Amino acid sequence: MREPTKLSAVDEFTSFVGNMSLVRQKGRVTGVVGIIIESLGPNVPIGEFCEIRNGRGPAIDAEVVGFKGEKTLLMPFGDMHGIAPGSEVVSSGSPLSVMVSDSIAGRVLDGLGRPIDGKGPILGGMPRAVHAMPPRPLSRRRIIKPMPLGIRAVDGLLTCGCGQRLGIFSGSGVGKSSTMGMIARFTRADINVIALVGERGREVREFLERDLGEEGLSRSVVVVSTSDTSPLSRIKAPYTATTIAEYFRDKGMDVVLMVDSITRFAFAQREMGLASGEPPTTRGYTPSLFVALPKLLERAGQSDRGSITGLYNVLVEADDMNEPVADHVRSILDGHVVLDRRLAHRNIYPPVDLLQSVSRVMPDITSEEHFNLMRRFREILATYQEAEDLINIGAYVKGSNPKIDYAISRIDRIFDYVRQGLYEKMDYEDSIAGLKAIFEG
Repeated sequence: MREPTKLSAVDEFTSFVGNMSLVRQKGRVTGVVGIIIESLGPNVPIGEFCEIRNGRGPAIDAEVVGFKGEKTLLMPFGDMHGIAPGSEVVSSGSPLSVMVSDSIAGRVLDGLGRPIDGKGPILGGMPRAVHAMPPRPLSRRRIIKPMPLGIRAVDGLLTCGCGQRLGIFSGSGVGKSSTMGMIARFTRADINVIALVGERGREVREFLERDLGEEGLSRSVVVVSTSDTSPLSRIKAPYTATTIAEYFRDKGMDVVLMVDSITRFAFAQREMGLASGEPPTTRGYTPSLFVALPKLLERAGQSDRGSITGLYNVLVEADDMNEPVADHVRSILDGHVVLDRRLAHRNIYPPVDLLQSVSRVMPDITSEEHFNLMRRFREILATYQEAEDLINIGAYVKGSNPKIDYAISRIDRIFDYVRQGLYEKMDYEDSIAGLKAIFEG
């Protein structure tokens, strides 16, 4: 861990207040179309945080998402029940912000950064806008050291760098959330920030208690926006988590940011775009999604103070690795880990398809010996897979090809190396030693 950088609280607060408007503009609701609220006024920019008051119940939080003629288009963060023609719309004078402080560790928050774990408010928090610019390209330090994640197949064969952005791609039910829980428990990062986007309500508690556990939660911040929340809340959850991760990065920490899943963020962005009148493109996705993805994903990485190692789960529709979201995310990130359903059916967990996965920074962060061991491993696995059908039906004759013979002699060791128990912690050094042992004897 780096020596924490001491930031001036006065400077942070001054910067936030400087972006606020002291004038609270107002408007009136004129109509509701689907999930979009139309109003005359307030005359505020896109992204402004507003309240809709009807005088009969609690105010409804909303955000300005567009304009149509003289009308302002808003999308609520929650349920729209109670909104009526003439309901008052009051601007906050600033975009959505989240309260951040050191006391946020171990807490569970909603998509807007509000505590939902019953432990009270965030103590000593300072507001921080959820939308921010990524670090400038020349202010980013190079990725030169590994970030051990505690999973043998990844640390040994797809080594992740400190500040790298890595995608975890798979279809539904293959083990993305379990893999994320293992990383949260085992990683050597100073703190984890986890966003659960569009998950079933039942799965949240299961992830916290079964996959993450008390040890993992104690050094994590979890941001939750379940599938029953509004599209805007699901959109904001990854931004909120990224903002919290940036707070700890600015303090000089090495942070692991996990988002499960970026696909459900894309679904929510599609809902909002279509409701706002954007034209659909491939599979109904709107142009704004392909603008939003790089803006979100580029915020992770190295800065001149600390690092955010970004791990983004991508739920691949119908196991199609070339569908629009998967293809676009893969082109932005610094590597991808593919989880294979066929390996899961063979009870190989985590079911990492090592031949379809890659870490683009591995040559820069590993020793020459380690990198050569990885290449040798992949060559043997590829040789075996090419001949596997012949081997399984008994058509291959031993001695016909020395490379295939050697691959057959090592394949059990290879699968044993990849296979890892859900609660089996593996040190980075042991992962490399285990890789070397495959080729001994």
